[in-house]
Parts: sequence; structure tokens; C-alpha cells
Amino acid sequence: MKIVPNIISIFRICLVPVFVIAYFTDDSDIKYYAILVYFIAGLSDFLDGFIARRFNAQSKLGKLLDPLGDKLMTFTVLICITITRPILLWAVLVFFVKEILMGIGGLVLHKKAHVELPPANILGKVSTIVFYAVCIAMMLFRISDEVAVILTSVAICLALIALAGYIISYIRIMKARLKTPIENGENECNQQSVQDVNETLP
Repeated sequence: MKIVPNIISIFRICLVPVFVIAYFTDDSDIKYYAILVYFIAGLSDFLDGFIARRFNAQSKLGKLLDPLGDKLMTFTVLICITITRPILLWAVLVFFVKEILMGIGGLVLHKKAHVELPPANILGKVSTIVFYAVCIAMMLFRISDEVAVILTSVAICLALIALAGYIISYIRIMKARLKTPIENGENECNQQSVQDVNETLP
């Protein structure tokens, strides 16, 4: 079963160019086919996570492919919308900086503390859902640029709040790591530290 979530994640990555084609081949303001592709991608994201947890089918490859597929699709959708709405260029830059910071944080945790970045907390999940809904709304309805900016600003603000939560988690994990003696069971101690930190976050 461990290969099934990975196959679904790879499928979601393959949907990225399909979304681009569907978005730009539709000349109308409402991008029905692009919305359908985006919906399937979101459904696959839920499905691979559910299978991985339900059947204990998690793997190191899956931990790489799942977020990679999410970020590629999200970034692609935002870029495509920005091409037709250049006023949202700032949102692409903010999103890019946010992901770079999270990537650097995850790398530092892996190298220095020998632990992985904590899973998405409730703020991260809410920001993802809101961003998904905002993108669907901009593709489905003929909304003005002003309204698009407001909706995107709300989604970006939630994403930045979630980023602040990750930074707090990062700091607590690093502090816990410095206080943990280096023993044969340090990995178990680190994992417990991560769990304790996650329980203190919203």
C-alpha cells in the first residue's frame, strides 16, 4: 500500500501542465476545465493523505512528493491567474518568499536538529482551504480586480499567520533540541519534542 499514495502524488504533479493547458485554451472568463483539473488535484491531495494515514502507508518518498505536488499546483494556479490579472503579481512574490522560508526552516531542522518540519497545524490547513476557495472563485466568477485583490489579501494574510506559527514551532523545537542530551535514543527524544511542540500550537 505504501506505493499507492506516491502514485497519487505523482498523478497530481502530472496535473500541473494539464491545468496550464486547460486554463489558457479556454478563452472565456470562466475556466471550467481548469477548475475541474484543480478540483481533481485537491481531491487527490486529500486521498493520498487519507490512504497514507489509514493504512500506515507513509514513506520518505511520499513525504517529499506530497508537498511537492501541492506547492507546484498552488504556485502554478497563482501564476496563471496573475498572468490574466497582473495586479496580483505581489501575491506570487509573497507566496514564493513564504515557501522559500519554510524550505530553509525545514532544511535547518533536518540538518541541525535531525527532525522533520512539523505537519501542518490548523492555521496552515485553514489557509490552504481559503486559498483554494479564492482561486476557484476567481476562475468561476467574473469578479473585479479590486475584489480579487481583497480575496487574495485575505488568503495571503492567513498564510502568513500560519507561517508565524511554523516559526514559533521551529524556535521551540530548536530550543528543545539544544536541551536534549546526545544519546543513542536522540531521534526518539527529538520526535517526542516535536510532538510536544505541536500539541502547544493552535
